[in-house]
Amino acid sequence: MGINLKAATFEGWRRENGRMGVRNHVIVLPVDDLSNAACEAVANNIKGAMAIPHSYGRLQFGADLDLHFRTLIGTGTNPNVAGVVVIGIEPGWTGRVVEGIAKSGKPVEGFAIEQNGDINTIASASRAAYRMVKHASRLKRTRAPLSELWVSTKCGESDTTSGLASCPTVGNAFDKLWENGNTLVFGETTELTGGEHLVAARCRTPEIRAKFMAMFDRYQRVIEAHKTNDLSESQPTKGNIEGGLTTIEEKALGNIQKIGKKCLVDGVLDKAETPTGPGLWFMDSSSAAAEMVTLCAAAGFAVHTFPTGQGNVIGNPILPVIKLTANPRTLRTMSEHIDVDVTGILQRRMNMDEAGEALLDCILRTADGELTAAELLGHREFSLTRLYESA
Repeated sequence: MGINLKAATFEGWRRENGRMGVRNHVIVLPVDDLSNAACEAVANNIKGAMAIPHSYGRLQFGADLDLHFRTLIGTGTNPNVAGVVVIGIEPGWTGRVVEGIAKSGKPVEGFAIEQNGDINTIASASRAAYRMVKHASRLKRTRAPLSELWVSTKCGESDTTSGLASCPTVGNAFDKLWENGNTLVFGETTELTGGEHLVAARCRTPEIRAKFMAMFDRYQRVIEAHKTNDLSESQPTKGNIEGGLTTIEEKALGNIQKIGKKCLVDGVLDKAETPTGPGLWFMDSSSAAAEMVTLCAAAGFAVHTFPTGQGNVIGNPILPVIKLTANPRTLRTMSEHIDVDVTGILQRRMNMDEAGEALLDCILRTADGELTAAELLGHREFSLTRLYESA
């Protein structure tokens, strides 16, 4: 007997906007790269507050700036976050991020360094972080049906075992979660190349199909405009090639296995956009691990599944990343990074349903508070996606 998903529940935190989170973080969020040091000083002062430094936020404009704000605001409104302290170099953009997060009802305070300096800003922001952590520590867990859990996926360091076993394991779990009414997302636009027609055929309506193809074609135009030869130095990666993948098409066919056999694509999102209802969503997104997981966190997802072949160490500050592998060498050499062992599929000790159930069990345990390998090892990779160079 498999897990009864209709009866399954998890224990998390009900946020002000009704969303369920599985972690209770207080984050100190820089608006720009110049504010990283102040954020890290605040987190050093107040135990239980976590700084999330990044490299961007100055002289961005247009759609690139919109994406920057959407990602930062989405990170702050993620249900795994209990409260946010925002620090920026100047008050205008700082206020914009604070205002966006405040719309969720979540506690948030903002501080600008200009005309205050680091020392005064750090002191004021530390007092705010103190209040936030106190607030978060008083919050009680509550039970919710599994259908309220938002689950994202992305693979990394793929090899032949990824497409044959670990990605199909995610697909098996996604099929079951999709039928259960969960909200799911996949993406990695570049790694659909050569298999995009298979995803298009899974789109629920002609309108969704047209929007998906518009996203994919937009990426193709970027490649055509900027390529110097072809994708061979980037896709597949050197690790993919060592693992037996020789073309981007082979990689795409494995990647697509993550959406299972039953799921339909119910909607299409731009980068860091939040779904408007349950089902399987496609997000136009980078195939770089830290970027894609950051976008999933900004879109509001609470748990992430990450199948890997050659082995990947990715984590995220607020989104717990569950890694699974079907490669016996990776399990042997990088076991501390692996949460779910599905090597038994290719060794014929485990069938696909059993592997999917093992992943679902880990998802449930993670939602109930069990730490993932990436969390235990301190992996907090946070990488903003850029569209073009600054002004």
